[in-house]
Amino acid sequence: MTLPRFYPILDTEAAAKRSVGVIDAATQILEGGAAILQFRHKTFWSREVFETLHHVAEMCQACGVPLIVNDRTDLARLVDAGLHLGQDDLPPSAVRAILGNAMLGFSTHNEAQLRAAEAEPADYLALGPIFGTASKQNPDQQVGVEGLRRLRPLTKKPLVAIGGITRANAKTVLDAGADSVAVISDLFPEDGDIASRVREWIKIR
Repeated sequence: MTLPRFYPILDTEAAAKRSVGVIDAATQILEGGAAILQFRHKTFWSREVFETLHHVAEMCQACGVPLIVNDRTDLARLVDAGLHLGQDDLPPSAVRAILGNAMLGFSTHNEAQLRAAEAEPADYLALGPIFGTASKQNPDQQVGVEGLRRLRPLTKKPLVAIGGITRANAKTVLDAGADSVAVISDLFPEDGDIASRVREWIKIR
């Protein structure tokens, strides 16, 4: 499995803080050429939020872009999407039978977790935070670029780096061994032109 080098995460809270509608943000991310999209919602899942997810799923399907739902196995199944799990969620081994062959990712934050995750039936692993991040209230200890370089050989799975990654430091992260970089905050430019920002990200090699 090969992941796109740019992995945008559409976080509903991050979008709200910037007064951007989730559907508008998803539209622009897809128009910009993103080849994968994760939908991340960390608070109460109301019917309205689910309807928004369903709309985004239809948009992704129309574009042929894989959609990944953060945390929620049930909702991922309902919209025929992939799933990304954290350390506090059910383990991939418990979820795979429910999810079927859909794409499954799993977050890790240190050497012990990465070693354990290698044996899980996940399609890709995430490692972070690489740098300081504002997208989590209680972030784990920073891995750092040198930590990423040291830990990369521990897994043969595609590895997504996450946490504080910007256009300015992304190439350093990719050069340290990440297959892909996950981006939340740096999706949203001051001028609101998310599609252009996505195009900038895609150009980074």
